[in-house]
Amino acid sequence: MKLEVYQVDAFTDRTFGGNPAVVCPLKSWLTDDMMQNIAMENAVAETAFIVPNKHGFDIRWFTPEIEMDLCGHATLAAAHVISKHLEYPSSVIHFDSKSGSLAVEVNDAILTLNFPSRPPERSAAPDSILSALNFKPVAVLKSRDYVLVFESEDEIRNLEVNKAIFDQINIDPGGVVVTAKGRDVDFVSRFFTPQASILEDPVTGSAHCSLIPYWAEKLGKNEFSALQLSSRGGELLCKLEGDRVKISGRAVTFMEGTIKV
Repeated sequence: MKLEVYQVDAFTDRTFGGNPAVVCPLKSWLTDDMMQNIAMENAVAETAFIVPNKHGFDIRWFTPEIEMDLCGHATLAAAHVISKHLEYPSSVIHFDSKSGSLAVEVNDAILTLNFPSRPPERSAAPDSILSALNFKPVAVLKSRDYVLVFESEDEIRNLEVNKAIFDQINIDPGGVVVTAKGRDVDFVSRFFTPQASILEDPVTGSAHCSLIPYWAEKLGKNEFSALQLSSRGGELLCKLEGDRVKISGRAVTFMEGTIKV
């Protein structure tokens, strides 16, 4: 069996920036094992599988290790593929997912995710997280992911993770997002996943489902510019609208191809 695949760099306007995702359009679902094996073979942070339905598409996301409940950059990549390569006629693309109804609005080169807001609540981080970091957070919260708030952008930029200690915790299917107020943008972040083959995710749209409501409360406004400070980097425009968040960015196609399974 041959399947079309596209590799897309999401939340960037340049190849080799942002977060790479593979998008695999299907006519019907493969087995879970087959999709997991394809994602493992692709060896990028996420592979999105999409199947047409009567009002848009069903979507599922797989890391090389597990299926995720929500993924922002791979949804952005999927919308890019649907719009640019599959020539979908509508400017709004609807997805059904394990996290409910999602949508992406396509406006020229800008794609805007419409995702559920996931406000984080005060929590305590496990010792294996705190001991693995070279700086200590000033606040700890949790939704799907742990959200660790730090004093400054410099601490986020210079944060180091001891993977041997960090991997002692299991956060399934979440991770740890670290954040601080930005110098030239409203806030900055990085994202780490314990026990994963890719420790640091380059740009994490789903983490902003928690970052946006957090910073809305802290900064007293509902629209933000944000940077994810990974080595590849990612630029996001964010907005809180009630119980939804809107996350905008660009995407570029790196590769088109066919796989044989």
